[in-house]
Amino acid sequence: MTRRLLVTSALPYANGPIHLGHLVEYIQTDIWVRFQRARGHDCRYVCADDAHGTAIMLKAEANGISSEAQIANVKADHERDFAGFNIQFDNYHSTHSPENAELSSLIYTRLRDGVAGSTSALQQGQHIATRSITQLFDPEKKLFLADRFIKGECPKCAAVDQYGDACEVCSATYSPTELKNPRSTISGATPIEKDSLHYFFQLPHFEAMLREWTRSGSLQTEVANKLAEWFESGLADWDISRDAPYFGFEIPDAPGKYFYVWLDAPIGYMASFKNLCARTPELDFDDYWREGSDTELYHFIGKDIVYFHALFWPAMLDGAGFRKPSGVFAHGFLTVNGQKMSKSRGTFIQAQTYLQHLNPEYLRYYFAAKLSGRVEDIDLNLEDFTQRVNSDLVGKVVNIASRCAGFIAKRFNNQLSADCAEPELLAEAIAAGDSIAAHFEAREFGRAVREIMALADRANQYIDEKKPWALAKIDGKDAEVHAVCSVGLNLFRQLMTYLAPILPAMAEQSAAFLNVADLGWERRRELLLGHEIAAFSPLMTRVDATHVAAMVEASQDSLSAAGAAAVAGQAATKATQPKAADSKASPTETISIDDFAKIDLRVAKILSADHVDGADKLLRLQVDAGGETRQVFAGIKAAYPDPSVLVGRHAVLVANLAPRKMKFGLSEGMLLAAGPGGADIYLLSPDDGAQAGMQVK
Repeated sequence: MTRRLLVTSALPYANGPIHLGHLVEYIQTDIWVRFQRARGHDCRYVCADDAHGTAIMLKAEANGISSEAQIANVKADHERDFAGFNIQFDNYHSTHSPENAELSSLIYTRLRDGVAGSTSALQQGQHIATRSITQLFDPEKKLFLADRFIKGECPKCAAVDQYGDACEVCSATYSPTELKNPRSTISGATPIEKDSLHYFFQLPHFEAMLREWTRSGSLQTEVANKLAEWFESGLADWDISRDAPYFGFEIPDAPGKYFYVWLDAPIGYMASFKNLCARTPELDFDDYWREGSDTELYHFIGKDIVYFHALFWPAMLDGAGFRKPSGVFAHGFLTVNGQKMSKSRGTFIQAQTYLQHLNPEYLRYYFAAKLSGRVEDIDLNLEDFTQRVNSDLVGKVVNIASRCAGFIAKRFNNQLSADCAEPELLAEAIAAGDSIAAHFEAREFGRAVREIMALADRANQYIDEKKPWALAKIDGKDAEVHAVCSVGLNLFRQLMTYLAPILPAMAEQSAAFLNVADLGWERRRELLLGHEIAAFSPLMTRVDATHVAAMVEASQDSLSAAGAAAVAGQAATKATQPKAADSKASPTETISIDDFAKIDLRVAKILSADHVDGADKLLRLQVDAGGETRQVFAGIKAAYPDPSVLVGRHAVLVANLAPRKMKFGLSEGMLLAAGPGGADIYLLSPDDGAQAGMQVK
């Protein structure tokens, strides 16, 4: 059944450039949207610049231009950066728009006066209150200070250097006047207190509805649990007004009072869609946003703005007579080489800096391989990034096409075999699409990637076993070469169908090479038999470590010193590590339990074990680490002269060891063994009943 979906990402603030931390969210959303479209669903993706607030006004003032010119310039930069990473919006708008002004006024007046004609007692009620508050005022700049322009100590946990509305350490929310030792981040002056009339949205009116909605399945479990803590501490009225001067929309019937940026920012989702509807006749705004609509509405956001999206936003919609979101999906933050990214501290790599040095699809793939449906931070380890992209995309996926295409072109005039030589192998790859689709749907992109790469491993193993390059040298073997390479390219087609949401540019090139109209999800069931392909051209080049280094160097002003040092020091660390003999001269170095906890030990099932040509001590093992096939080289040949005895056994794998490039191939982990060495060494095995992928505690 065809579904109708409206999807949004959080609105980037129009006061600075897009950086890699932002891109986690937009890449995650874009992959999910492309997957839905590949499945044949009607999925619209809208976003906009968040263009209001004191920060915009001050940035424009500093640049000597109007606020309108400031946001126009930034919007153009944002759209350029998103396009550079193949983020495909149906509409990218601005919160400073006629549509947003109209909708913000409509929602506010409905909350203030009640929804006319509503049968809901709640919606008929009035949910806006006014009262005079004591507000912090910058005596040097002569303006009331917005929350984000005040810093001090958190009144709940005493954490220092916290903003005036919420604590990044304990997640508490509070009034700026509650901060201890406050200061203006604009002038550095100590703020003074000054009274002002403010307008409040009465959030506690919606507590019963919110308690039910937050447990309805619309939120991740960990988010719902966090909200339960806030319910227990009690919901408070929400201040939705700011005093002039302020860049934003003036509140109806309240001269000199403006909507707080967080009031009209989420309404920007509606405004962007309304703008799209005006240009798209088949779209009906009211049909998407009315209460009871069968459209699925999803918001992708960062974990730092859950409070606004999972409490204020659904309450505003409910009180104004609109439908609530079907789901709000939160993700964690991005670190680079283990260092926290922060705009305020300048520890970020800008999108443009990345694009000047590296292929955007590298990052799309790496993020996908790390992302899950949970609220987890992910780390961009630049060494792992290089090795994983080169190993997976170039060494496994593109390798299949490049190995087979040459034979098909030179010997068979670009024509694939009319018969399928390996129906079971291809049926397995086609059937895998169902579980891969389930992973994509659940935003478990990392699991989807692991399953796709397992298929790539099996495809390469098939080609290695058949050895078409050897068959091609034997008279009378042309039919076998034709069959093997045709199967290989059909397997490549399956892989690219599954990778298309992640790698849209490479998928487009692959579709052209395979001479197919598209890589739609269900079209994978149609084998390419007796089919003419186009000439092959390289689909992706390897990540060049010098380009990564150049990107880091170009980001020195914005990348944290620790992060830059970590990148620069990787090679030096390897070069200066003491040799084994050196360790005898000093006591064994101890580690803490925290160090040990960093080691990811997992049960792995040995799928195959073979001797390595040219190596006296090594065995090449293919292991199942729980839905993910890895290659591991182990120096245990003397202990297991007949490696076949290892097949089917379980062993303990160090799963998060950085991959190591060897002349025989890439080793993607380490199996633990014990013994004095040589023939007297034994793989550590878990107890009976262990299964591949289990963590070893």
